[in-house]
Amino acid sequence: MPMPTHIVAVGGIVENEQGHVLLVKTQHGGWVYPGGQVEVGENLMDALIREIKEESGIDVIVLSLIGVYSNTSMYKWHDGVTDVPTKVMLDFTCKPIGGELCTSEETSEVQWVEKEKVLDLITAPAIRTRYQAYLDSDGSACYMEYATKPSFEINLSRTI
Repeated sequence: MPMPTHIVAVGGIVENEQGHVLLVKTQHGGWVYPGGQVEVGENLMDALIREIKEESGIDVIVLSLIGVYSNTSMYKWHDGVTDVPTKVMLDFTCKPIGGELCTSEETSEVQWVEKEKVLDLITAPAIRTRYQAYLDSDGSACYMEYATKPSFEINLSRTI
């Protein structure tokens, strides 16, 4: 039996002292909060700190786990050829501690957005759902299993 393959990814909701949330605009995903894949040999916290810095120029500390998410659908990458495996994603709250806003090879725009206006910019259903889980959080972490293809569908949602 072959070993299973999953992408492990992290996302960071970075909120500053003014109550604004860091968003980045990506080529394929539109506006999202920063994050990305954990690289081989990298721990989750280091991956998140690296991804946020790479995508936005902002240095952060990781504060708390918001949620664990399973995307159980497989689909073709934007090239139409490459298979994208299932994913496990972990979202965390983060606090900015330095750096300067800047774009990168992965981002065309970067900005601080009022917390209440973030959903006006995020269009991807999975990212919207995960950000809403952050807004609705009572301090407990959320677990959600969903499929993004062929259409977005939540199959399980609960606190843990």
